[in-house]
Amino acid sequence: MTSQTDRREFIRQCAQLGMTTCALIACGRNLFSEETGTSGQVEIPDPKKLTYCGYQCPPDCAMLRATRENSLEQKKKAFESWQIGQRYGVTFDQDRVICWGCKAEDKPEGIVIQKCTVRPCAMKRNLDSCIQCEDLGKCDKELWSRFPEFKKQVEKMQSAYMAALKNE
Repeated sequence: MTSQTDRREFIRQCAQLGMTTCALIACGRNLFSEETGTSGQVEIPDPKKLTYCGYQCPPDCAMLRATRENSLEQKKKAFESWQIGQRYGVTFDQDRVICWGCKAEDKPEGIVIQKCTVRPCAMKRNLDSCIQCEDLGKCDKELWSRFPEFKKQVEKMQSAYMAALKNE
């Protein structure tokens, strides 16, 4: 038995898969692999250089580029590829589909940052990043349930960070 897929649905699924793959590659480059310094030792993560959740946004982020260039077309593409409408039950609004980064205090917040549950938690605890949080292991925020492998990598970074603090 074969199923027939609508052409638009097929293209949408392929684009989704492509964006997911790109995001995972970016995560792998910026987070999933342990970076080593020139001495060959594992570098200690700097919470100030990470987002609140522990991610290191890639410099070529599509949403950041769309925001900086204020490109309606790029914003629409990011809105679709990040599935913002489906995830948050919102329609496209070019003024809310923006991202300056979650630590940009002097910039407006886009829908993704407004809906993030990790950011306000870290801010309330006066943390630069979740790698500083003693409760990370038992935290059940939506981000961690959606991306369990990402959480494992943040926990690895936390271990390296905490070990470095003990050695100071």
